[in-house]
Amino acid sequence: MPSNPPDKSPTSANQHRVVKRSSNACTRCRRQKVKCTGQRPCEACTRRKLSCHFDDHDQKILVTRGYLASLEEKIAALQGNSVQETTSTSGRVSEDQSLDAAIPLEGGVVNGRERFRNSIVPNNSGRPSPPETDHQISDQVNGNQLIQSHSASEDETQWTSMRDSTSLSVSSLTNPMSTDAVFVTSNSGRTFYLGTSSNWSFTRRLLNLTQQYADCSLTSLNTLRFDAETYALSAEDGTSTAKNTPAVPTVDYAIHLVNMVKFHCGQVFHLFDQEEFMRKLCQFYGEPRPSVARTGLWYIHFLLILAFGKALVTKTSRGRRPPGADFFCAAMSLLPEPITLWREPEEAIEILCCTSLYFQSIDHRSSAYNHIGQALRLALSQGMHTDTPPRHLDESLVQRWRRIWWTVYVLDKEMTSLMGLPPALSDEHARSALPTFDGDAFRTAAFLMRIKLSQFIVGIDRTVYAADGRLQRDFLLQTKTSLMGIAELTDKLQSQFPLSIDDSTSCISRLSAHLHLLYHQCIILATRPLLFCFYKIRLDSSAGCSELLASSETARNMLSMCLESSLQIITIITALDEQDLLETFLPFDLEALHTSATNIIVASVVLPEPANGFASGLQKAFAAFDRFSTIGNLIAQAEQAELWQLQQLAQQIVEAEAARPPPAGPAETIITGYSCETPSGLVPTRIDHGLRTPISGGDFTDEFLNAGFSTAQIMDMVNSINRDQNDWISEEVIDRVF
Repeated sequence: MPSNPPDKSPTSANQHRVVKRSSNACTRCRRQKVKCTGQRPCEACTRRKLSCHFDDHDQKILVTRGYLASLEEKIAALQGNSVQETTSTSGRVSEDQSLDAAIPLEGGVVNGRERFRNSIVPNNSGRPSPPETDHQISDQVNGNQLIQSHSASEDETQWTSMRDSTSLSVSSLTNPMSTDAVFVTSNSGRTFYLGTSSNWSFTRRLLNLTQQYADCSLTSLNTLRFDAETYALSAEDGTSTAKNTPAVPTVDYAIHLVNMVKFHCGQVFHLFDQEEFMRKLCQFYGEPRPSVARTGLWYIHFLLILAFGKALVTKTSRGRRPPGADFFCAAMSLLPEPITLWREPEEAIEILCCTSLYFQSIDHRSSAYNHIGQALRLALSQGMHTDTPPRHLDESLVQRWRRIWWTVYVLDKEMTSLMGLPPALSDEHARSALPTFDGDAFRTAAFLMRIKLSQFIVGIDRTVYAADGRLQRDFLLQTKTSLMGIAELTDKLQSQFPLSIDDSTSCISRLSAHLHLLYHQCIILATRPLLFCFYKIRLDSSAGCSELLASSETARNMLSMCLESSLQIITIITALDEQDLLETFLPFDLEALHTSATNIIVASVVLPEPANGFASGLQKAFAAFDRFSTIGNLIAQAEQAELWQLQQLAQQIVEAEAARPPPAGPAETIITGYSCETPSGLVPTRIDHGLRTPISGGDFTDEFLNAGFSTAQIMDMVNSINRDQNDWISEEVIDRVF
């Protein structure tokens, strides 16, 4: 019996046809290079319970040549009108006349500002445009001066002056912390510059801003912290006499202090060469009567290591002299002029690194910045920033050079950022290879992670915190770029350096905690300017702040990242305190704690009352401050006093608003609607059983604190920052803040 011929019907052919990848793929599928169904949401994102975003801005569309020709004619007409405007004010062409030929869209034509935008770039986002009126539009003209437009001719003047950009926000949105140079004067009469990215400057700006809106002023300037005024060093630091040199400890105790420095600092910094330093130490103690004159720079180096060791082992400090000050002052009195330091460059740079780190630990930031700058230039002059081939130097010296260089690099980048100053070295000139650390892969990975986090700090300072306050393109998109870079390290940080915070059977790795604290500070540094913007908007208008938050998921997501990183820092600090692993002398733990506590105080004012659940986090932060203060850390005491004043001033503003008549019904509806909404993509994966984060109206619990970010969560938030949302937020911030 003959077999049936194969079915060649169209239906059968379609069944065996290979399904092609959708041309309209979501952002995640494009990044992962996987097939996307093209649906909203797609099957891949739905299966993984992730938010699905389509970047319509980069989507290719098919238009006719006539459409493009009409666009070119309209741009030429706008440019011609602008030229006519500069030659004769009487011959202006109104905006309605110049844009009457706007391109028809489905549903009619768009008037005013939206018509100008759509005549250049079609709106394919599908999102509703922000509410605007034709006669009440605030634009930024001539710097920060704000005017209101009430006529078509005035609208035309503003928009033709912006003809080289597609929206008002492009090249016009400024970072409020880097727009104007700000200086403050202490009680001693010294004037200090408030840097753009400095944590100290950020708190001081918040205090000054909050004081303007509060009914009372700061209680006293004596409680405010200024550079080099917290700890007092000896007045004879510049003299070199035998009587002010402290007694050298015994050899066994000296080795103990050296090992303390090696444990606390040696895993991510290179402060001395282990082999050479210990060899000279044995020679020094092996002599019947050690001669300081024959040791050269090593004895100065030895005193600095002893100063660090004493500071690290001291449990309680009293008075205004920092722990280890005797050894430090003796070393500084013996430190020769730069002309002598050049003769022993390796040891000299290590000495300068020790000096700058000690100065930073006692809140002498300017001195620390100057000494690390001297170390940087000395390293550059020796060519340590290059990839030195081993054939020119011994392999051991090459490895030492690499450890020295990257230590100088990291300290310089972070101290520059903490000062809020522009970087002195471009990353393209740092070409030295990484050291190998005698085959210790874990330490090499930690060193590399430390370097990458420092590079992110530099990148954030270069983009989010521009030199003159004017960002290269726009604020949110630059922040998006910074967060994308940080997201690349997230999973690697979690896998290589895990934190066992909720594991009662194991202790926290001190090295892992240090890297995680720095990681979260990178996120805060990138997103904190937006928190500052909303804080100022909140002080001006509570209803306006709630309205803007309710209208922008992007703003809520970025604030959520900033605040969740702040809470994560408090979690890590609390766990370190419970296991007696806090760094009470080195500045890194305290700097992170101060940054996170400041953000939480600001968030308690910015967010509506139903969503304000940060009381427990702030309580944990102040408990950690108490631990620092108990051992005599004067910097922690001053920072805690500043935060207490900021909290009191902010609370007075909130209480004063609460005493006023309640707002109108629409404002209440907006606030309630926001407080019940959870920002998509940012709720940690461990909180899937109904627990909501404080920013979304839930409670602050230990389970929330133990949750961390993943690369998918950060990228999910980053992908939600699109150009349409950016334009809307940018205009609102310009109108309300500047």
